[in-house]
Amino acid sequence: MLPPRTPDLAALDLLLAVAETGSVGRAAALHGVSQPSASTRLARLERRVGVALLVRTRRGSTLTPAGEAVATWAREVVDAAHRLTDGVQALRADRSVRLRVCASLTIAEYLMPPWLLALRRAHPSLDVGVAVANSAEVCRQVITGVVDVGFVEAPSVPAGLNALRVGTDRLAIVVAPRYPLASRAGAVAARELADQPLLLREPGSGTRDTFLHALHRALGAVPVLAHATELGSTTTLLATARAAGGLAVVSARAAAADLGSGALVELAVPDLDLERPLHAIWLGARPTDLAHELVRLARAASGEPAGGAIPRPRQRSAR
Repeated sequence: MLPPRTPDLAALDLLLAVAETGSVGRAAALHGVSQPSASTRLARLERRVGVALLVRTRRGSTLTPAGEAVATWAREVVDAAHRLTDGVQALRADRSVRLRVCASLTIAEYLMPPWLLALRRAHPSLDVGVAVANSAEVCRQVITGVVDVGFVEAPSVPAGLNALRVGTDRLAIVVAPRYPLASRAGAVAARELADQPLLLREPGSGTRDTFLHALHRALGAVPVLAHATELGSTTTLLATARAAGGLAVVSARAAAADLGSGALVELAVPDLDLERPLHAIWLGARPTDLAHELVRLARAASGEPAGGAIPRPRQRSAR
């Protein structure tokens, strides 16, 4: 912590101007303040350091020996302050034309392209970088400051991040038409899924976590999924399901083409709630201006009502 007698930077800068111009009046003009205001600031500086810094005459003002010493030390401090200010300004200017985003797969592939197109129309020279990862990695990149804003499909958001819902999604459990369960006339019960060869995304995926949370709500606990297989991409899940390799748990958006062509069919599991919110997440009280604009476009595209940040679930981590 700085000691109480630490001089004010603006007053030191004014003192240096007096040393250069030989006049409090001319120094005041350089700083855009009145001469009385400059005199008051310099007098306050003298009281703070506890020694006389200026000799005032009709011809102007000169520095005392103590004032010369203070000015010598002040030049390095003031120069460093200018470098700091210039650096911060450069960062602000950079943030005004650059946007770094990380999004989980379903959002990045099926929802984000029109958001980015609308943002580019408004800012033709904008430099946008988009990374795609599972929800846990998106949260990590936001928390560590790698990106300005993230978009996740997870059922919860880590403490320390602010979040706003930008839409909803639904999971589907899909199988090949020749798979035995596909020909069943009635619905499948949630408890039956534990004995099936489930095809799931890797740990950290929002799709996987949403499904496991839904099972927990339906059954009171997550059963042992002895026949589950973890696959690292939605494309691989769908391809394995088309080959009758099991029940794929994917976003309904991702399965839409296969369901439309008949390559896959969706199982009805009435006691399993597979709806999930989609969230924008950021670090700090407010996202950057460009990130805020992207979030606004995302909410408008999905028909989300205008409003503030949603309450976060109090959970330690999100996947």
